[in-house]
Amino acid sequence: MRIINPENVVKPASNYAQGIVHSAAAERIVISGQLGIRPDGTLEEGLEAQMEQAWTNVFGVMAAAGFDKTDLIRATIYVTVPGQVSTYRKIRDKLLDGHLCANTYLEISALAAPEFLVEIEAEAVKE
Repeated sequence: MRIINPENVVKPASNYAQGIVHSAAAERIVISGQLGIRPDGTLEEGLEAQMEQAWTNVFGVMAAAGFDKTDLIRATIYVTVPGQVSTYRKIRDKLLDGHLCANTYLEISALAAPEFLVEIEAEAVKE
């Protein structure tokens, strides 16, 4: 896997990759949107806690399929609380341990239920 952050494109605003190149002969997992819900079915309280749990759930799905954090190539983050990109970046950077992936952050009006504040979908490739 190669990270692409070319000089002729604006530098990323935080720790993410403009593009990821991987070989076609690889295993790929596409991860459905994960919420801030604990394994026991209870919802974490607050945006930061929901973000951390959503990432934990993404990593849990990846691990169950034999993928590591470093196999993550793309994440799309949906947040219902405006103006929280810096909070998201802090949590993402802490949990990804310096690993870069393509990232899209969207502020939206609602998710499937009003108590859900964040949802993260992702894609990983293992070459």
